[in-house]
Amino acid sequence: MAWTNKTFNSDFILLGIFSHSPTHTFLFMLVLSIFAVTFVGNSTMVLLIYMDTQLHTSMYFLLSQLSLMDLMLICTTVPKMAFNYLSGRKSISLAGCGTQIFFYISLLGAECFLLAAMSYDRYIAICHPLRYPILMSQKICSLMAASSWILGSFDGIIQGAVALSFSYCGAREIPHFFCDIPALLSLSCTDTLLFERMIFICCIIMLLFPVAVIIASYTHVILAVIHMGSGESRRKAFTTCSSHLMVVAMYYGAAMFIYMRPISDRSPIQDKMVSIFYTILTPMLNPFIYSLRNKEVGRAFMTLVGNCKSGK
Repeated sequence: MAWTNKTFNSDFILLGIFSHSPTHTFLFMLVLSIFAVTFVGNSTMVLLIYMDTQLHTSMYFLLSQLSLMDLMLICTTVPKMAFNYLSGRKSISLAGCGTQIFFYISLLGAECFLLAAMSYDRYIAICHPLRYPILMSQKICSLMAASSWILGSFDGIIQGAVALSFSYCGAREIPHFFCDIPALLSLSCTDTLLFERMIFICCIIMLLFPVAVIIASYTHVILAVIHMGSGESRRKAFTTCSSHLMVVAMYYGAAMFIYMRPISDRSPIQDKMVSIFYTILTPMLNPFIYSLRNKEVGRAFMTLVGNCKSGK
């Protein structure tokens, strides 16, 4: 009997968030529209930064990595949710569940460290502009980005492997639209308290440490901006930094709400709503926040459109 309870003997069932009522059908179409906008927006950001030589700077390189992570994050959850909704099938295999866990945990962790690296980049650019080419050289910037990917992947491998090592009982119905670890652990037949504590410790490292770096960086930035003599320089610095702070507030706020609460205090409905925010809405908003408030990105976009019209 114990053998039949093992996760590798049966698929999981994703209960999803939509029924086939007219209202939910409209919401499903809205999510697909958001997915399309997110896919195009982040792909465009990566393409612009890659093609426009004037955007080959540390700040835009890190921004391209953020867009790439957002693109991969939304592709980890929405296509499977859409397939299950349209096909009427709700199952997901053990391998599929493990793949989702690995990618979304890895990408969330990588974005945490990348956002901290972006705040450090702004600190160096504003507080030490003369030393910026040295302190944020191409080699250092690439190392920061690579470290973010590696640390995020390491976290994804550990959490995914441990989560799927537990035994799961009953109908194996996950009350979510993707294999989220907290929702998965609620189905476990075994005691997961130790693992929950490990997740909490990981969250402290993956969330609070980068937040501390961001707070320290922007504290120095604000002090430097206040003492700037030029109003134009002050306005430009605040515009650049405010875009990043908006992304940080949305991303870290949602992630802390989900992963730094005990599982006993969780509500499936709340978790779904917040998960929609940071896995679907935030990846859509990021390119718009940076592009609408950035003249360089706008110039690069118009140049690309002009080249396309002229056939270059």
